[in-house]
Amino acid sequence: MARTRSTRDAILDAAVDRFERLGYHGTTMRDIARGADLTVASIYSHFPSKQQMLQDIMVRVLSDGLALTRSAVLRAGPRPDEQLSALMHAWLLFHTERRAEALVGASEIRSLDAHGRRLIVALRDEQEAMFRDVVMRGVEDGAFATPYPADAVRALITMGTSVPSWYRPDGELTPEQMAERYVRLAAATVESGR
Repeated sequence: MARTRSTRDAILDAAVDRFERLGYHGTTMRDIARGADLTVASIYSHFPSKQQMLQDIMVRVLSDGLALTRSAVLRAGPRPDEQLSALMHAWLLFHTERRAEALVGASEIRSLDAHGRRLIVALRDEQEAMFRDVVMRGVEDGAFATPYPADAVRALITMGTSVPSWYRPDGELTPEQMAERYVRLAAATVESGR
C-alpha cells in the first residue's frame, strides 16, 4: 500500500522550494501556503512559525544524510580506503539527489535562532566526525599519505556541500557519474596509496 504524502510533508516541501528560490527572509508564510495549496491558517496548525519549518527541514536533511553515509561506511568493510570511497559516493549522491534541501541546509544556518543553530551544529559535527574517523584511520594505517588530514576532511565535506549550488539534473553528468568522479577526487585529496 503506497503511503500518501502528509500535509506536514507538503508544507515542508513547499518551504524548501520557496527558501531555495527566495531565501528564508524573502519567503512569507503566504508564499509557503500557496506552494502547499493550503491556507495560512492551515500552515499554522502544523507549524508554530517559519523558524520551526526551517529547523525541521535542516534536521531532516542532516539526519537523512547522516543515516545514508553511516550505512555506506558500515557496508564498505573495514579498510579506510573502501570506507572513504563508500562515504564519498553516498555523500555526493545525497547532495545531487536532495539538491534543494541540501542547498537550503547549507545556506540558511545563519537564519536559525540559537536553539536551532545548536541542533544543526551538533548534527554537522557528527557528520564531520565520521569523515575525520575514516581519514585519521587511513593515515594511521598508511592507506592515506596526506600530511594535512584535518584540511583533507574539510575539503571532502565541502566537495559535497558545494555541489547543490551548481549541479543541475539536466546537466552533462548523472548523479552516479558525479559520485564516481568525486570518489577519485577524494582518493587524490587524502593521497590514497591503495
